[in-house]
Amino acid sequence: MAEVDLLAALPRTKRNVEKRVHGKDPRVIEVSRRYGEMYFDGPREYGYGGYHYDGRWVPVARDIVAHFRLGAGMRVLDIGCAKGFLVKDLMQVCPGLEAFGLDVSEYALSRCPPEAAGRLCRGNCVNLPFHGGSFDAVLSINTVHNLDRAKVIRALQEIMRVARGGRHSCRWIATTRPSNAPCSWTGC
Repeated sequence: MAEVDLLAALPRTKRNVEKRVHGKDPRVIEVSRRYGEMYFDGPREYGYGGYHYDGRWVPVARDIVAHFRLGAGMRVLDIGCAKGFLVKDLMQVCPGLEAFGLDVSEYALSRCPPEAAGRLCRGNCVNLPFHGGSFDAVLSINTVHNLDRAKVIRALQEIMRVARGGRHSCRWIATTRPSNAPCSWTGC
């Protein structure tokens, strides 16, 4: 299967990612891993530095809908949805689409846009609280890489379990825990 970059429409970072990965204070990393207010809306060194809706997910949502051929009445799950911006935008660009989100952060979920309220739940990707085959597409953007190898395997099994017909998408990026990078699992 060919790789498809469903995030091509997002702005590219100008920051030095290598420096970000290796230059973090362990105390900052510890606070960031709680995925609370400091991570989402605190100073930049802790995470987003203010994660607010700005419409950047709209073109991504269009690309996801087109790639998975989603339509009204279909169901999609965003694992690691944070504040639910992509969930909101998926429903906006595809009226009638049933979009849902899951995240570990109570802080982020409690600050979702009104359009996503009631569509987001707290949980984790290694034990998805959904029946098998519940979704026409399952997304996990910038989430699974935060897990250790055993949990990554379990999360991918869960994603495949809840996705009808095996339609799912995962995206890998650098993390603040370099030991969790995919190469460290395989020895490459």
